[in-house]
Amino acid sequence: MRDYRWLHEFCLNRLGSEAALRARLPVPRSEAELRAEGDDRYLSLLTRRVFRAGLKHSLVDAKWPAFEEVFFGFDPEKVVLMGAEHIERLMQDARLIRYLGKLKSVPRNAQMLLDLRQSHGRFGDFLADWPGDDIVGLWRYLARHGSQLGGLSAPRFLRMAGKDTFLPTEDVVAALKAQEVLDKAPTSQRDQAAMQAAFNQWHAESGRPLCHLSVMLSLTVNH
Repeated sequence: MRDYRWLHEFCLNRLGSEAALRARLPVPRSEAELRAEGDDRYLSLLTRRVFRAGLKHSLVDAKWPAFEEVFFGFDPEKVVLMGAEHIERLMQDARLIRYLGKLKSVPRNAQMLLDLRQSHGRFGDFLADWPGDDIVGLWRYLARHGSQLGGLSAPRFLRMAGKDTFLPTEDVVAALKAQEVLDKAPTSQRDQAAMQAAFNQWHAESGRPLCHLSVMLSLTVNH
């Protein structure tokens, strides 16, 4: 595995300047910003991520005002009361994306947020407090306790929410294979731990957020 200096120099050589690199990099939110966001906005983002999976983002985004309306502005305390009959009625609403499994996920994810209130307070506090050196543990938590949040959905939700995370995209996985960190897609906890350790090392060497390192690593893959 090569060090951060190599990664940085590779990106500069490919893009031509520090400014060009900076323009490619996402900006994670601060802990204060994560804590300030309301649970309703996090539930909205969770739901949007679930519906974006496998669909054009523009299609989902165009329908989002209707989702905000039928799910009561994504207030978890209201959404969690939506039973099976209510969800079945939503399947008749042509303004929505009528995917039963994804519609059912909304009250289930609302319940996850309400459960976390008992142990961590607001969901933003839970995200802010989770350590970046075990971000894969947060992915697993969301996949285990939430609904429709397996695969890339949990890390992509975190990126949408502004929580610093790397993304195990095809390019990032290919780059980690080239660095001999992985030999296959990181579906096991062992492989995820190896991936986390590599990012932790680059972070320690550079001080850069995980999301920066993720994008930079993807740039090392030829297209």
